[in-house]
Amino acid sequence: MYSKNDDPAGGGGRPPSRFKASGLRSRHLAAHVVVAAWAVLALLAASAQQTLPVARWLAIHLFLLGAATTAIVVWSEHFAVAMLHAPQPDRRWSNARLAGVNAGAAGVLAGVWADLPVLTGAGCALLIAAVGAHLVVLVRMGRGALGGRLAPIADYYRAAAAALIVGAVLGWLLATGQAGPQHYTGLKLAHVHVTLLGWIGLPVLGTLFMLWPTVLGVRMAERTTRLARRVLALTGGGLLITVAGLSAGRRSAAVLGVALYAVGVAVAAQLFARTVRRRPAISAAAAWMLAAAGGWLVVGVVTDLVLLVVRPPAELRDDIGSLLPVLLVGLVAQVLIGALTYLLPIVLTSGPKERAALRAVLERGWAARLVVLNLGVALLALPLPGPPGTAGMLMAGAAGAVFLALAVRVLVRGGRGLLQNTDRAGVSRRPALWGTVAGAVLTVLAVLVANSGGDTGGGTSAAGTSGAGAGTTRTVAVTLADMRIRPARVEVAAGTVLRLKVTNTDAQRHDLKIEDGPATPMLAKGGTRVLDLGQVTGNRQAWCTLPGHRAAGMTMDIVVKEDTATDSGEHKGHTSAAAADGGPDLSADFSTGWQARGADLAPAPGGTVHKVELHAAHTTVEVAPGVQQQMWTFGGSAPGPTLHGKVGDTFEVTLANDDEGMGHGIDFHAGSLAPDVPMRTIQPGERLVYRFRAEKAGAWLYHCSTAPMLQHIGNGMYGAVIIDPPGLEKADHEYVLVSSELYLGTPGSTAQVAKMRQNTPDAWVFNGVADQYAKQPLKVKAGDRARFWVVAAGPSDGIAFHMVGTVFDTVYKEGAYLLQPDQAGGAQVLDLAAAQGGFVETTFPQAGHYAFVDHDMRHAEAGAHGMVEVSR
Repeated sequence: MYSKNDDPAGGGGRPPSRFKASGLRSRHLAAHVVVAAWAVLALLAASAQQTLPVARWLAIHLFLLGAATTAIVVWSEHFAVAMLHAPQPDRRWSNARLAGVNAGAAGVLAGVWADLPVLTGAGCALLIAAVGAHLVVLVRMGRGALGGRLAPIADYYRAAAAALIVGAVLGWLLATGQAGPQHYTGLKLAHVHVTLLGWIGLPVLGTLFMLWPTVLGVRMAERTTRLARRVLALTGGGLLITVAGLSAGRRSAAVLGVALYAVGVAVAAQLFARTVRRRPAISAAAAWMLAAAGGWLVVGVVTDLVLLVVRPPAELRDDIGSLLPVLLVGLVAQVLIGALTYLLPIVLTSGPKERAALRAVLERGWAARLVVLNLGVALLALPLPGPPGTAGMLMAGAAGAVFLALAVRVLVRGGRGLLQNTDRAGVSRRPALWGTVAGAVLTVLAVLVANSGGDTGGGTSAAGTSGAGAGTTRTVAVTLADMRIRPARVEVAAGTVLRLKVTNTDAQRHDLKIEDGPATPMLAKGGTRVLDLGQVTGNRQAWCTLPGHRAAGMTMDIVVKEDTATDSGEHKGHTSAAAADGGPDLSADFSTGWQARGADLAPAPGGTVHKVELHAAHTTVEVAPGVQQQMWTFGGSAPGPTLHGKVGDTFEVTLANDDEGMGHGIDFHAGSLAPDVPMRTIQPGERLVYRFRAEKAGAWLYHCSTAPMLQHIGNGMYGAVIIDPPGLEKADHEYVLVSSELYLGTPGSTAQVAKMRQNTPDAWVFNGVADQYAKQPLKVKAGDRARFWVVAAGPSDGIAFHMVGTVFDTVYKEGAYLLQPDQAGGAQVLDLAAAQGGFVETTFPQAGHYAFVDHDMRHAEAGAHGMVEVSR
C-alpha cells in the first residue's frame, strides 16, 4: 500500500534517499521552470494566429517539442533510475543532455519560423544527438541494474526516444523541403504518428502503469509486468508498421499498425479500469485528469484508425491536422497537468506538511478546470468550425493558463524553500543550468520579437536590407480560389515590410508557401492567415503546396521595384507568374468597362436571302484579362459575326478587304460550290461577293481562305454559320460558343508562327476571349431549356464540350441527331474535331452555378471555361 508521502518513482518501494541528498530537487525545479516557459510561449503563439507567421505550427511545436519533450526527458530518466534500481547518472551529463534538447528545440523552432534551413538542420542534429545520448543512457542503465517489477517500463522510454529521433529526421525532411512533393503527404503523416503515438504516447502509457495506481493509492495488479510487456509489443510494433506503411504509401499497412496500437491501448485501459477502487485517491484532481487524458487517447487512436480506413492519404493529412488539437490538449496537456499536479509537490518539498500545502495550491478549482478543459476539447473534436471551435480553444486555453499560474506559484514557493535549504547546506546554486535555460528561452523570445512584425517603425533594417520602401509596411489581401492566387503579382519597393492577408475562398483546401519564407497552414474555405514576410529586398515566388496546384498555376510573384513610384502592390498587365511561359494571367481583372461578348444566338432574320457585309481588318481587342492583342478580324471581332438561317436560305456575303497590308479571302463550309472564284484572295481595298445556298443544316465554320490559313485562322479570321435543322423546337435560350486557340504576340511574327506550328497556344478560348464567361456568366432560370451551339474553329485543336452539374438530353453533331429527349440515354460531352460543329440541349434542374468547359483540362485551365448562372 502506498502512503501519501511515497515517491512514485519508487515503483512500490520507498523513494531512494539519494533523491534528496543529490540535489535533484534543484534540477527538477529548473526543468519545470523551462517546461512552464515553453507552455507559456505555446499559449502566446496559439493566441496570436492572426499575426504570427506559422503560428499554428509554432504553437504545436513549442508545446510538443519544448514543454512535453523537456518533461519527458527529465521524468523518463528519473523514473528509469527508480524502476531499474539503477545508479543515478552523472548529473553534469544529464544537464548537458537536457540543455542540448532545449537548444536543439529552440534551433528548430527559430529555424522554421525565420525560414533558415541551416539553423533548422543544426537544431534537428543537436536534438537528435541529445535524445540519442538520452537513449544510450537509458539502455546502459539497464545493464547491471537490480531491476524490479516495473523494469519493463523503461523499455517504453527507450522506444519513445527512438521514436523522437525518427520524428526529428522526418520533420527535418518536411521543414526543409527535402521530402519532395511526391512523398510529402506520406512522410508528414508518418511524422505526426511517430511523434504523437511514439514520443508522447508510449511514455504516457508506460508511466501510467506505475503512476495510475500510485495516484489512486492502491496496489499494482499482479499481472502489471506481464501486461506492460504485451502492451509495448502491440503499441511499439504497431507504430513501427504504421510509420513504415505511411512512409512507403501503403495505407493497408498503416491501418494494420494503428489497429495493433489500438489493441494495445485497449489492453492497458482495461487494466487501468480494473485498478480503480472505491476509496479516495491520494490526489483526486490528478486521477481525474489522467483518466480524462486516457479517454482522449482512446478517442484519438480509434478516430485515427477510422480515418485511415475511410480516407485517402491526401485527405487524411488535413483530417489528422484537425485531430491534432484534441490529442495535444485532451491527451498531452491533460496528462502533463495531471502528472505535475501529483509529482511537483513530491519533487519540490521534503516534508508531508509542505507537500500537502503545495498540492492544495495545484488542486485549487480542479473540478471546474477539469470540466472546462474537457468541454473545450469536446468542442474542438466536433466538426463545428467558427464560434464553437473558437470557444473550445478559449476554454481549453483558459484552463491551461490557470494551471500554469498555479504551477508558477508552486515553483516559486519550491524555489524559495530550495534556496533556503541550499543556503543552510552551503551548496552552490548551480548557475550553469539556469543560464542554459535562460539562454534557450531568451533565444526563442528574441526570435519571436524580432520577427513578429510588431516593430515596423523603420528604425531597423536587417543586414543592409534598407531600400526605397524601408520604414513602410504594406498589407495585401490575397485570395485562393479556382486554382489561382489573386493577385498573381505584387509589386513593392525594396525594403518594404510586406504582409499578406491570405484568405481561401475556395471549397477546396489550399495553403500559401512563400519561397524561402513562411507558409500558412492548410486553410479550409473561409480560413484566413496573415503571413509576415518582413522587409522584402528581392523577388520571390509563392505557391500552393498541394501536389499539382503549383504546376496548375497557383503561383504568385512578389516583385521588388526600385522606384517607389511604381510600388502599387497591384496586378500589372498580363505579366505574372502564370504568364511566365508567355500565357495570360487569368486571375487578373479585365479592363474597366470591358464587357463579355454576347453569346446569345440572334433569331434567324426573316426572308430567304440574307445579305451580310464583312470587313477584313486588323483590330486590337482584349483577348484575356488585361491582355490587348492585335487580331485579324471579319467584321471587327474574332470570331466574326454569327450567321443564322434555315435550310434553303441563301446568304449573300460581301467581303471588303480593309486591311492595308495583305490580301484575304473567305471560305464558308456551309455552302457547296466551286471555290475558285468565291474563295479567291482579294487585295487591300477590293471587294468580293460570295453567294451560297444553305442546303444542309448544321453548325458550320467559316474562315479566311488565304494562305497561310494557319496564321489567318489562328489570328482570328473565323466565325460560325448556324443552319437550323427542320422542325427544330424553340428553346428558352440559344447560345453560340466558338472554341479556338489563342496565340499571343505580333501576328505573323516568327515567334507566334512557331507557337502555331508547334501547337503550343497561350490559351484556349470561347468566342475569342479567355475566361470571359467565368467573369461574366451566362444567365438562365431553373427549369429553362438551353441550347448550346458549339463550333470548333481550331485552327488545330478540337473540343470536348462538357457542362458540370447537368447532362445533355439532346446531341446534334455534324448534321445528325445522336441523342434526343425521347431516348433513355444521356450525354456528357459533345466532341468535335477542328472545324466540326453541333449543339447540345439541357434543362437546369435548380438554381446554382454550372461550369462549362472544354474537358481537355489543359484547355479548360488555360481559358476554355465559363459559367452558367442559374437563378430561381
